[in-house]
Amino acid sequence: MAPARYRCAACGNLTRFDVVVTRRTRSFHHFSLGGELTVEDEEVLAESVDEVSCRWCGSGKAVEELPPADVSAESEPGRAGT
Repeated sequence: MAPARYRCAACGNLTRFDVVVTRRTRSFHHFSLGGELTVEDEEVLAESVDEVSCRWCGSGKAVEELPPADVSAESEPGRAGT
């Protein structure tokens, strides 16, 4: 699943956001004999976005998630910023 894209209705920002996420995972922890950890085979069991705020203007109330159709239109050549 692709990550969500956002737009700030207050300032028009499409690229910079602070996102707070709570994630529950299962992973295989592999420790070397020297005690160094390598995390392998991580699986996300549950995830929720707790807060999104605009990095440009600081607004958290004006940030909206873009529908997938809007995301593809934003990335088309000649349509950026529309």
